[in-house]
Amino acid sequence: MANLPLLPVAEAQARLLALAPTLSAERLPLVDAAGRYLRAPAIARRTQPVADLSAMDGYAIRFADMPGPWRVIGESAAGHGFGGAMGAGEAVRIFTGAPLPPGADTVLVQEEAARDGDTLRLAGEGPAYRTRNVRARGLDFHEGDVLGATGDLLTPARLALAATGAVGEVEVGRPVRVALAATGDELVEPGSDAPGLPESNRLMLRAMLRDLPAEFVDLGILPDRLDVLTRVFTDVAADALVTTGGASVGDHDLVRPALEAAGAKIDFWRIALRPGKPMMAGRRGDCVVVGLPGNPVSAFVTGLLFVRPLVAAIRSRTRRVRRWASRSPRTARAPITSARNCATAYSTSRRSRTARCSPPWRARPAWSCVRPMPRRWRLANRRISSSSLDPATIVP
Repeated sequence: MANLPLLPVAEAQARLLALAPTLSAERLPLVDAAGRYLRAPAIARRTQPVADLSAMDGYAIRFADMPGPWRVIGESAAGHGFGGAMGAGEAVRIFTGAPLPPGADTVLVQEEAARDGDTLRLAGEGPAYRTRNVRARGLDFHEGDVLGATGDLLTPARLALAATGAVGEVEVGRPVRVALAATGDELVEPGSDAPGLPESNRLMLRAMLRDLPAEFVDLGILPDRLDVLTRVFTDVAADALVTTGGASVGDHDLVRPALEAAGAKIDFWRIALRPGKPMMAGRRGDCVVVGLPGNPVSAFVTGLLFVRPLVAAIRSRTRRVRRWASRSPRTARAPITSARNCATAYSTSRRSRTARCSPPWRARPAWSCVRPMPRRWRLANRRISSSSLDPATIVP
């Protein structure tokens, strides 16, 4: 299998996302649902605004009575509307957010009004048309409208919209459960006084995935022993198992045989990416397994291009993400300094000294990071290093 052609990055990304399982749903109070994806529509239980409301401080009038004068007969405030009805030549003092009294259809702003006792006169140009400065009933939405569709992310704005619609609970997908394991007899925990190489990949991956968000199962540092690896991989309960190290073809690279012994089916192994070539992916039951190289730079690049999109796809399961995964990525030329802002910069043209960037793996592709390179720029080709990763610049 080591002699098979290397799998292109775009195809590997698509095949990995195709392995993403569907999470079970749960109902949560709206206050606890931030950052989750809807599994059922959020339906408005009320109309907003519930009545015609004033958009300004001023006086509720009938437009037909312009240009006045009017007789002020009462007051309407938010939460305390005027209890009567207005007739011809009458006006009601009104404040922002207050309901218009029956009979009124327009608001004369207070800057254009002159009041003397109960007598109101026009002191400016006045409203230009009927319903001026009025927020009509149902302007935002009506009872029964969909405020959040299945697959929508519950952002702060969407949560506020649902709350305005009197939605108290929503059906959402549960958090993605990610198991992380580092393999290698040479590894020690960061800060340990024991001799060995401090292990950094688990911490890096947690930081990379934390904002999605995800729940983590830390499997720690595992030795280069087939029996131990097989037992741990068999017992793990997660939506995604991500390992680092042991993914190549050496005598001590045991992750692949251990995964297969634990019942995993490997979908692909070795991709056309440097650094990051000895990466593998497959599935064990409902758990996606991803084996990353142990080199910290390789683990960072493959984590950024594969693990983060995978976790995002598992938690969202939206068609938009999968459409991007099912096609070859479009490319655009940009200087390497701009390409650092592009989450999937993965190759460089030596002749033009520009990076080729595909759109980031998000629900919506962002192209703002790609800009033409001025001719005066002369960027030398350089190999990837951990200090230049922001988030990724991959140069052959």
